[in-house]
Amino acid sequence: MLRTPGPGLGAPLLLAALGLGRAGWRGPAGRAASGGRGKAWLQPTGRDTGVQVYNSLTGRKEPLIVAHAEAASWYSCGPTVYDHAHLGHACSYVRFDIIRRILTKVFGCNIVMVMGITDVDDKIIKRANEMNISPASLASLYEEDFKQDMAALKVLPPTVYLRVTENIPQIVSFIEGIIARGHAYSTAKGNVYFDLKSRGDKYGKLVSVAPGPAGEPADSDKRHPSDFALWKAAKPQEVFWASPWGPGRPGWHIECSAIASMVFGSQLDIHSGGIDLAFPHHENEIAQCEVFHQCEQWGNYFLHSGHLHMKGKEEKMSKSLKNYVTIKDFLKTFSPDIFRLFCLRSSYRSAIDYSDSAMLQAQQLLLGLGSFLEDARAYMKGQLASGSVREVMLWERLSSTKRAVRAALADDFDTPSVLDAILGLVHHGNGELRATPKCVSGDGGEATLRGVVDELVRFRQQVRQFALATPEATGEAQRQQRLERQPLLEACDTLRRGLTAHGINIKDRSQTTSTWELLDQRTKGTEGGAQP
Repeated sequence: MLRTPGPGLGAPLLLAALGLGRAGWRGPAGRAASGGRGKAWLQPTGRDTGVQVYNSLTGRKEPLIVAHAEAASWYSCGPTVYDHAHLGHACSYVRFDIIRRILTKVFGCNIVMVMGITDVDDKIIKRANEMNISPASLASLYEEDFKQDMAALKVLPPTVYLRVTENIPQIVSFIEGIIARGHAYSTAKGNVYFDLKSRGDKYGKLVSVAPGPAGEPADSDKRHPSDFALWKAAKPQEVFWASPWGPGRPGWHIECSAIASMVFGSQLDIHSGGIDLAFPHHENEIAQCEVFHQCEQWGNYFLHSGHLHMKGKEEKMSKSLKNYVTIKDFLKTFSPDIFRLFCLRSSYRSAIDYSDSAMLQAQQLLLGLGSFLEDARAYMKGQLASGSVREVMLWERLSSTKRAVRAALADDFDTPSVLDAILGLVHHGNGELRATPKCVSGDGGEATLRGVVDELVRFRQQVRQFALATPEATGEAQRQQRLERQPLLEACDTLRRGLTAHGINIKDRSQTTSTWELLDQRTKGTEGGAQP
């Protein structure tokens, strides 16, 4: 029985959402395709989503076919909750959130997503001891912290979160199944290991190679150095659970295999995670699941996101290297939409460099897009004085952009090409909307007055944009620059109030765009308050 905290979804409900019963766990047979990793890949049968996706199992793009038309099954590796999440984590989760939204909103593919939460682990135990609290308390604290960070980044929650500690009996049962099928063994010390040699040449579907001998301690009880732990015997003063092999806790790799199988059974449409998880974590998951279910192919598509690097450094952003920025610290300066646009500017599979300048570029792009939308809305409302707008040409450009966007999204979620197409449309639209202002009445004096107001509003807009721009400086220097520029914002507001008194209303539609309109006597008034 699947257990979740509170009023969560259970396995029967999740299976019903997929149109599956217990008998349906094995799924339909597929056709064999040569794998780029040297292993045979079975192309699934079912609903073709219309998307070509890069599959790490084959090393190339494949048609994304989900087994059931009602919904796709997706397992996402979740966090090990022992500390605050950082932007390296955020990059992966935001990128896959983008893909999930594209599949749902553009291609009509409903998704049931399960995310495993590792809430017992060596790092959790070590950190809890340092803080003099229980591992459960520490894990609960940082699990909630992670969920808050994801919400702040506008990442959709999975259909259900499943914690390791709440599914120990199911994990133990899964291990017992692997032992019974001859692919794992227990030791006198109470450990259980996966027998990698029993897998033969079927191991290595993602990376094509078996792990080399690791530096094992002299008292290791493994049969072979490359074997990996399914169950770890309890050490003194460590949290543990009862098992047929003695007190202990699960190994890392078995957690995801057992939890995903508990919900989705012997067939999974999509498995996602950072590229660093491909080996050994995902490789070991595949080995465990395929021997347990005795199937040729458990996961059909493995999607891996590229690392986030600090600009100028080769290594990924990580806690162990102490080169990270927490999500909370980042959001003190930039918005979640800016980070999302930053992620959209590169392929989800590529490594990406983080820097303040990259964020400022994303910020300016976002402001430009917002400015265009505000101008377009103002034009539709008759609030934007402009020359002759060739609307037929704009509609044609919009239609061609829609086609280009859909084609790019269907090509392995090519968001950089999507942005290029949209920015091309914006550039074309701006060229139309920002044409020479026209004279409404034909009165030369009024035309001159409008021209003067246009120039005045444009100058004010440039001053305001400079005052509001996020400076390159950080910390105290950044606060000092903002303080120094505050008089400029106050002067902009003073000008706005002065013009309002003369029947001219300035509307600041974004950081980079302001428009104006004439007020009748009933609507004359003032607007105050300097923008921070």
